[in-house]
Formats: sequence, C-alpha cells, structure tokens
Amino acid sequence: MDTIAKLDRRDFVKLGALAGTGLLLGVRIPEREASGRTAAFAPNVFLRIDPSGDVTIWVARSDMGQGVRTALPMIVADELDADWKRVRVVQADAHPDKYGRMMTVGSTSVRGGAWLPLRRAGATAREMLVAAAAAQWSVPAAELTTESGRVTHNGSGRSASYGDLTEAASALPVPAQPKLKDPSQFKLIGTRKPLLDTRDKVTGKAVYGTDVRIPGMLFATVVHPPVFGGKVASFDATAARAIAGVRDVVEVSQGVAVVAASTWAAMSGARALRITWDNGAFAMSTPDIFAELARLADGPAVEARNVGDTSTAFTGAAQRVQASYEAPYLAHATMEPMNCTADVRRDRCEIWAPTQNPQGTQSVAARLTGLSVDAVTVHVTHLGCGWGRRSRTDFVEDAVETSKKVGAPVQVLWTREEDMQHDFYRPAAYVRLEGGLDPKGRATALRARVVAQGISGGRGGIDGPAVAGIADMHYAIPNVRVEYARAELAVPVGYWRSVGPSQNTFMLESFIDEMAYAAKRDPFEFRREMLADNPRLRHVLEVVAEQSGWGKPLPAGRARGIAVVEDKGGLVAEVAEVSVQNGRVRVHKVTCAADCGQIIHPGIVEAQLSGSVVAGLTAALYGEITIEKGRATQGNFNDYRMLRISEMPAISVHVVTNHEEPGGVGEPGVPPIAPAVANAIFALTGTRVRRLPIRLPAAQSG
Repeated sequence: MDTIAKLDRRDFVKLGALAGTGLLLGVRIPEREASGRTAAFAPNVFLRIDPSGDVTIWVARSDMGQGVRTALPMIVADELDADWKRVRVVQADAHPDKYGRMMTVGSTSVRGGAWLPLRRAGATAREMLVAAAAAQWSVPAAELTTESGRVTHNGSGRSASYGDLTEAASALPVPAQPKLKDPSQFKLIGTRKPLLDTRDKVTGKAVYGTDVRIPGMLFATVVHPPVFGGKVASFDATAARAIAGVRDVVEVSQGVAVVAASTWAAMSGARALRITWDNGAFAMSTPDIFAELARLADGPAVEARNVGDTSTAFTGAAQRVQASYEAPYLAHATMEPMNCTADVRRDRCEIWAPTQNPQGTQSVAARLTGLSVDAVTVHVTHLGCGWGRRSRTDFVEDAVETSKKVGAPVQVLWTREEDMQHDFYRPAAYVRLEGGLDPKGRATALRARVVAQGISGGRGGIDGPAVAGIADMHYAIPNVRVEYARAELAVPVGYWRSVGPSQNTFMLESFIDEMAYAAKRDPFEFRREMLADNPRLRHVLEVVAEQSGWGKPLPAGRARGIAVVEDKGGLVAEVAEVSVQNGRVRVHKVTCAADCGQIIHPGIVEAQLSGSVVAGLTAALYGEITIEKGRATQGNFNDYRMLRISEMPAISVHVVTNHEEPGGVGEPGVPPIAPAVANAIFALTGTRVRRLPIRLPAAQSG
C-alpha cells in the first residue's frame, strides 16, 4: 500500500471549506527532508507536486469501471496545466471529512462533489506556482503562462518547472478563490486520453477485493438465513470442522462464518454445516406480494406532485387512457460477489474493501470494534461492479466480526448464491396510470398512483426514489397528480442502477406511447410537442430520431420504439429496433443520444452509455427475482440470466456537446431501453407490454 496516501489530517492546517462541499483545503508548512532536499508542494488534499516535477493526485471516489481514476485526475491536471505524462494517481483511503463525501452513488463522481472542488484544487496550485515564479523573477503574475508543468515568462524567455518552484510555492498562502479556466481553455478535459488503469486491469495488476492478500490471512464465507428476517436458532459445526483446512466456525450477527486456510475449504465447510433457522413470520410469495401492491393502489396515498386540476381535466377530456404496470424485484448480480478483508487488532482495524461507501465502512467498523474512527483504516480496492449494492456495509460487517472473533486477518467471500439471495433488491413496483386527451390529441392530464417499498426514510411519507421518474417528469402536461402508497414488506430493498427511473421510466414512457396511439399521433412528435419548454431534452429527442432514421422504412418484421428520460442531470433518448419471432424478442440496434453537460472524457461517456443499454436490456428481457415463502428462488446465472454476447445489439451513441454543468452518465442511459423495446414490440405486434421482464406468447411473431 502506497504510503503517500497516508497523510494524517494533523498534517494540514485547516484554512477553510469550499462553499457547499465540506472539503477542507490547507497548506503544509514547508520543511526540508532529512537529506536536505525540499519537501513536496501539497497545497490541498487532492494533489502533491514533488521537486522532481512528478504530480500525485488523490482520487476519493470508488472505481467500478466508470473511469474515475482517469476522469477525476484530468479535471485537476487541466486546471493545474500539469504534464499529463508525469501524473500519478493514488486511491484515497477513507477519511471522515478530508475529501468531503466519498460515497460513489447517483452518478455523482463528477457532477456531485468533484467538478468544482477538483478544478479549484488544480487552479489553486497553479496560481501559487505562478505567484512563486513572479516573485522570483520580479515580474507581474499576469505576464506568466503555464503549460505542461512549467511556468514561462514570454517577455524574457525565462521558464521554470513546477518542481523547481515547490519550495517557494509552499511558503505562500492558499488563495481563497482561485481563477478557473474558461472552458475554451481546456486542454485535457474533453479529450480521449488513454485510461490510466487499463494496462493494470488487462494484465491482472489491478487489485480488486478478492485479490487482496496480507500475511497470516485466513479465508471465510458466511451462511445467512434463507428467509428474509430470519436468524440462527442453533448450529452443529462437527462435519464442517472435519473438512481439511477448516480452522474455525463462529456465529456472527448475520449468520454463521466458516473460517479456513483457503476459500475452497471455507465453502466446503459451509456446505457441511447443519443449521437450524428461526425463519420468523414472513412467508409471502411473489403472487401474494403483487396482490398486496394492487390492494394498496386502492387505498390511502400521499401526494407526491399536484399541478393544475386533474379532476376537472379528466371530466372534460375527449379521451381517457388507463393502464397498470408492474416491475419485479431485481438483484444487483455484481460480477465480483460481496467480499471484504478485515484485520481487527486490539488497538486498530485495517480493512480492504471493494466499497462504494468508504466512510460508512469506516464508521461501521468503528462501531463493531469499539475503536475510534481514527483507528480504522479503509483501503478502497477496485470494484468488480457496484450498481449501488456496495453502498451497503453488510458484507463489511461479516468480515469485521469474523476477524474480531478469530483474532486474525480474514477475507470473507460470499458464494454467488448467498450474494444473489441476500441482496438489497430493486423494489417491486405497481403503478396505475390514467391520461386525458383533448379533441386535437394533446395530453391534458396525467394521474399516477405508485406503490412500492421505500428505500429512503422519505419526507411526508413520500419515498423519493419510489416516485422518481414519474413525479419529476418533464413533459408539459398542464394537469398532473402523482400519489404514492408505501408497501411495508420484509424483502430487503436498496439502490439499483438508476434507482426509481429504472422501472418508472418503463411505466411512464410506455404509457406516453399508449396515449400517443390513442391520439393517433406519431410517438416521436407526441413527445416533441410536450417538450417545447425543455429545449435540451427536446434536442436530444430530435437527435436520436434523426440518427435512428425514425419514420424511415425498415426491413419487414422490424419496428422501432422510442423513449426519453431526464435523470440525475443526464438527458438521454433511445430508439430500439426490434423483431419478434415465435415469441422471442431480438433487439437489432439501439440508437442513444445524450446530453450530459460538460464531458470530461468522451470515450468514458460512450462506454458508460453503451454499458447502460446492456444493463437495462438484460433487466428488460430477463431480470426477475421471485419470492417463494419468504425467500429468493434465483441463485446463480443459470436462473438469473445475463444478456449474452450473441444477443448484443449494435449500439450507436451520439453525445451532445456543450459546456453546461456536468450531469450524470452512468445511470441515465439505463431507464429508456426497456420502454423503447416495449414500444417497438407494440408497433410491430399490437401487443402492449405492461410487466417486466418482457414475455410474449411463444407463437407470436412480428
């Protein structure tokens, strides 16, 4: 582990917080090393410049394939005018406050607490280096320029590397409001630099959670109660202990841990365990759950949005369209199962985890061990997929408790079945929709009743994620009422990639299509008219229509469907080109247009949007966790299918470029694909898909 990352907060003089971010900037008092060499220049927590001229940038967000270990350093390095070839990246360990919020969720790696703070971090250092050179050369700072890690005075031809200026710059005060570049001056931002960690990933050098190895480490797996809400009543470990390599069997808060000399031995021991479970009271199955959701749709609800007068609008409507939609529970099914390595000692705890929530990991470890947060070190590894699942800390708790009980460092790795059957699932949802049209086929009213479990505590009884994608829709419909009824069920639920819009956009955009057909309007033109007051989203819709050839003839047996979303600061429209043969849906081509504001790295954006299509299409065609008597029935990829390479559509991504504030990228591309496919199926077959995953009669063809 690189010692550069272990900068104690006592090393910094806290000079002030960046407005609205909680990020602390400071300057270290310049010192000389024992060798007499000048100490490095570290004007803030995100970067350091060595006298050699090498630049180290700390990344405080988790990498799960979205490219933050390249994109975030590009932001700092651009404002710094660093020599990109001399930039080195270090993953920041967890810290309660030094880096601000480190949680990597909601497509916030850039758009949240990073864009402006990282720009200011680079600009601060650049301004101080320029000031140091100006003082040395007795020239106005305004006459100096910076490029590729050097400060230059064009009038005299003098030039100095950043490394030459570290000592002088370290003695200067940190500017409170450094001047940021105009976007026209960006040199790195918006370019396609090779990703800094690609080589490590393809050569196996990159360290994921399951790659961690430390001296004396044992391996463990945990068996959890099969029924949601259950607990251990008793267990017999005799047969498990007889397995070669098994060292110990201990009960932890969430189940029983088998500790061994290898993962294979631990899993073999787990299979030999005899456990008696107290399954508790929850025994519902999927049909019972959807019957309960439908029942709640007829009961009391709280108002999530109310604009205009829907009652009067529906009374005077020329046409009324009604439909109910359903979406199932979904597992995250991350390619790397849940794992964590913990080393709990009397006076400290050290953790290596593929976590989206470093600070939460640090806090839960402190609580479980009784240590102070300062005594808990959390090293963030690469994540083999996250999708929100690794924002939870249940797998961390297993590792910390197991290490504490056996008195040794332990790597806990869940089996695929334990992972899939003990997830925090995307909630199942039931939505009842009603739309009103005037005699000219224009939408005059929309009413929605959303029923789902809540992920957040919510305000006024409203769970924000449950209604997101409907309550915040951007169509100009004059009369809108959205209501929410919270379902209280024992199935654990959590954040799944794009969260509420992942199912609600399917429901809303499919229903908008129903209204368009009822009005005898083209689905594209119907949407376009309602987006007159939202020029950015309207433009994205127009781009996807043009690039997909909307309205142009297709080969026999194919049709197109369209859908849009505005989610987490990203505006995305997608068109799916689909055929149906004997009930089998084949998606041939997906055209995606996106406006995500200022783009840091176009290649990363295109990859994220393409990956979003794959994720959303997998869920649309196959994704479903079914519950039987209180337990999840799917356990591995044989019964929880992923999209196969032979099913992969051609994907065409078109990014709208501008200098608006950065928006989300990793999640907004997911929601539109399911409704785009469903709408294409209707255009082709006349069958309306109102429940996911998409299932058509075996004999149906387009």
